[in-house]
Amino acid sequence: MLVALILLAVSAVYASVGQGGGTGFLAVMAVAGVPVGDLRPTALAMNIVAASYTTWRLHAIGFIDWRRLISLAVPALPAAFVGGLVALPAGLYALVTGALLLATALLMVMRPQAARWSISPSTMGLAALGGAAGLFSGLSGIGGGVFVAPALIALGWAGPKEAAGLSAPFILGNSITGLAGALLSGQQLASEFPLYAAAALLGAAAGTAFIQRLSERTVRLVLAGIVAFAGFRLMSR
Repeated sequence: MLVALILLAVSAVYASVGQGGGTGFLAVMAVAGVPVGDLRPTALAMNIVAASYTTWRLHAIGFIDWRRLISLAVPALPAAFVGGLVALPAGLYALVTGALLLATALLMVMRPQAARWSISPSTMGLAALGGAAGLFSGLSGIGGGVFVAPALIALGWAGPKEAAGLSAPFILGNSITGLAGALLSGQQLASEFPLYAAAALLGAAAGTAFIQRLSERTVRLVLAGIVAFAGFRLMSR
C-alpha cells in the first residue's frame, strides 16, 4: 500500500506538467523490488492509464495542438513498437535510459527561454524528433514525453505549457504501441499492476487540476527536475 501511495504522488506531480509518470514509476517500482523484467511493460501500462486521463483533461482546456501532435506521433508509434520488441540487458537498459534522461534535462536547462518559442518547426523536424523519442520510449518503458517536452522547449519550438499539451497524448500513443511490442516479446506485467494502475489514475486526476495554475517557468523547472532525478536514479542502479 505504501508503494501505491508513493506512485499516486508521483503520478500527480508528473500530470501537473503534462507527463505520464513513466520515469517516476520505474524508479519507485525498482526500489520496491519489482523484477527488472517486469519494469518496462508495467511502467508502459501505467502510462496508458495516467496519460489517457491527462490527455482528456488537456484537450478539454484547449492545451493540445493536434496538428503538431500528428507530425510528432505518426513516426513515433511504429518506432515505439520496434523499440518495445527489443529487450536490453538490465545494466545496459538502466545506463542508456539514465544517460538519455540526463541529456534531455541538460538540454532544456541550457536553453530555457529559446527565442520565446517563436521558432516554427518544420514537419520533417517534428517527425525526426517524434521518431527518435518513440524509439527511446519503446526501448526504455518511458512514454517519450520526457524526451519530447525538453527538446521542444530547448529548440524553441514550444513553450512549457505547449510542450505539456503535446506530451500527454504523445505518451499515450507511444505507450500503447510500446506495450504491444513488449508483450509480444514475452514480457509480463507485475502482479501488483491493478493496484498501481489505480494509484496512477488517481494521481493524474489530482495533478491535472493544477496545470492551468502553474507559471511557464514553474512548469519548465519541475519538468527539468523530474527528468534529471529519473536519469540519476536509473544510472545509480
